[in-house]
Amino acid sequence: MEIVGTVIELREKIQVWKKQGQKIGFVPTMGYLHEGHLSLVRESKKRSNLTVVSIFVNPMQFGPAEDYKVYPRDLERDRALLEREGVDLVFYPPVEVMYPEGYKTYVEVEDLQDKLCGKSRPGHFRGVCTVVLKLFNLVQPDEAYFGWKDAQQVIILQKMVEDLNLPVKIVALPLVRDHDGLALSSRNTYLSPEERRAALVLKKSLDLAEKLIIEGEREARKIRQKMIELISAEPLARIDYVEIVDLKTLEPLETIGDQALIALAVFIGRTRLIDNLRIISGGIEK
Repeated sequence: MEIVGTVIELREKIQVWKKQGQKIGFVPTMGYLHEGHLSLVRESKKRSNLTVVSIFVNPMQFGPAEDYKVYPRDLERDRALLEREGVDLVFYPPVEVMYPEGYKTYVEVEDLQDKLCGKSRPGHFRGVCTVVLKLFNLVQPDEAYFGWKDAQQVIILQKMVEDLNLPVKIVALPLVRDHDGLALSSRNTYLSPEERRAALVLKKSLDLAEKLIIEGEREARKIRQKMIELISAEPLARIDYVEIVDLKTLEPLETIGDQALIALAVFIGRTRLIDNLRIISGGIEK
């Protein structure tokens, strides 16, 4: 496995692989890898000839008061994990490579970027789309792998790829949970043991929504209210949002039909966590 940090080095490798007709799979990450990331890597290894992973903590997707400076970083740990998985190439650029002095170009997916997480994190998805498009242009993957844990991100990137006619397929895989049910996230490392226990209320609220749907409830307002009541009973929890929306437009739903996304963001102490479940063709996808 090789690690490169410049555009020239990366392009040299990609050009050779393209000339050979290799199918390239790509997993963009911000590092501090966990089993969720590695599940994407394994899928790429199954479906592609060569797998590229990027590690870049993207300052453009963090707000001024967010955790960019303290976001967990450990390249040696990540290197060992990726080498064990058989990754072919890691792109690990410094900020000045991705955003050189005088950088002024940004990518936005209007409307979708302003809902859910975009409401409380203005500019976040502009940063995500900008860096992902740059990485797609550099890596030129046939397929790129993302997890449904960041459901809004997946939906926005799918729309970006569609609208800009990008020659890459977005492959979205189920979110991965820890043994206690908490969705895996690099930010879980911020949680104290007490906060970790409190954070399980996210999954409990989704389990409640699933139970209500299985029992026949389809009125979104009632399900949402029950979820809010459950989360609000946890003293360490502060709700950012709990929403039931259309899986494509992210518009709020009155009645749950064949397609829906139940998404939530909750602060546990000072740590903001997200989770969701999807309803596809009337069935629940976790």
